[in-house]
Amino acid sequence: MNASGGPALALAAVDLGASSGRVIRADVGPGRLELTEVARFANEPVRVQGTLHWDILELYRGILDGLRAAGPVASIGIDSWAVDYGLLDGDGRLLGNPVHYRDSRTDGIQASLPVALAELYTATGIAPHPFNTVFQLIAARDTAQLAAARTLLLIPDLVSYWLTGSVGAELTNASTTGLLAAGGGDWAYPLAAGLGIPAGLLPPLRRPGDAAGVVLPSVDGRLGGTPVTVVASHDTASAVAGVPADGSRFAYISCGTWSLVGVELTAPVLTAASREANFTNEIGVDGTIRYLRNVMGLWLLQECMRHWESSGQPVTLDQLLAGAARAPALRSVVDATDPVFLPPGDMPARIAAFCAATGQPVPSDPVATTRCILDSLALAYRRSVLDAQHLSGAVVDVVHIVGGGVRNTLLCQLTADACGLPVLAGPVEAGALGNVLVQARALGAVGADLPAMRALLRGSQPLSRYHPQRSQGWVEAARRLAG
Repeated sequence: MNASGGPALALAAVDLGASSGRVIRADVGPGRLELTEVARFANEPVRVQGTLHWDILELYRGILDGLRAAGPVASIGIDSWAVDYGLLDGDGRLLGNPVHYRDSRTDGIQASLPVALAELYTATGIAPHPFNTVFQLIAARDTAQLAAARTLLLIPDLVSYWLTGSVGAELTNASTTGLLAAGGGDWAYPLAAGLGIPAGLLPPLRRPGDAAGVVLPSVDGRLGGTPVTVVASHDTASAVAGVPADGSRFAYISCGTWSLVGVELTAPVLTAASREANFTNEIGVDGTIRYLRNVMGLWLLQECMRHWESSGQPVTLDQLLAGAARAPALRSVVDATDPVFLPPGDMPARIAAFCAATGQPVPSDPVATTRCILDSLALAYRRSVLDAQHLSGAVVDVVHIVGGGVRNTLLCQLTADACGLPVLAGPVEAGALGNVLVQARALGAVGADLPAMRALLRGSQPLSRYHPQRSQGWVEAARRLAG
């Protein structure tokens, strides 16, 4: 029971990230929204014969163990990162482990397209990143695996299929593929045909709140019969649903391994200027448009820390952030949207090379590199918020930061300084909360629209406010990067 005396509803959110997966139990009731992480498991890619794969079977085992630990629940929802997929044969069997979006197989693939990138953008509204599903499929076009495939399932849809036996493609995640028509009405079948992608691979579309089925008894006797609810299965779509905004005049930064920076719209922006600015139009909950730009995010720092540890100079995050807070501001900055920073490897060397090539001081140690990264991220956020307003006509009065970056108080403050706007940071668990809220709404436990869902977040989740303090230097740093 909750404090209001009403019954609490127990739900399970499966939240798969690029470095770990989790199962979270939620207890939802009037004025109550409580999360408990019941399982966490590593998500470590594996390189086999030169190709980087996700270990999807290990992930599935972690999911099942986590769902058992969650205990009896009224519903299960699944979200994950975008673009990657599994292929099923005619018997519904998986044809090999999914390939990781950071694999190099799509290098140079855009140069061989039979259609112009501008045509792709007009048809789908999706910025042409090399890791998009459409380019992964083109890279695999002449493989025996694709020839044998009968169905494509994005990662959350694949897990849902294994649990329920039901096939479908959730809309918010489908919109990231570069194969969904702009605005989300249906798959862009003519485009797929023109690119040589069999239309039969694309499963029926489902929307957040739809019923996916129930867990099959053959999966697990204890879980059998539990309903699986379709949520906003792209983790960023769930995170944006979990933004505790009051009104529409806000920008959001979903900050984790990636940072997704944008505004919420009612219709896509398909102009040439939008395409040239690398903005994408992804579908959100209730048909909203997540108009956003991809920024490398905390991947830059994570990969630096991996390199420092492997080279015998391990440092803790607390040490780096404390030192970075004392380091000179805006001494060196990099473009945190540059594809040079996408692959794994020696990140400090790439940051140093970028600074040298642009005539800036080269960071001399991990602390200086960390300060460069945080200043660069804040600068990229500033540029993205300004560009989103200019290109879409949206007005922004406040910036919401959600996700793991909320814990990085220095980055939150730098973002407020760079944007010249107040920043509201929290919740950390926005993705899981968005997942849970869609399930709860489908079961009638929360209000029927996004404003009602967000009002529950404002009333139940701790938030931190940051006010701009130092506005000097950001314009000059932006000009330095612009050349």
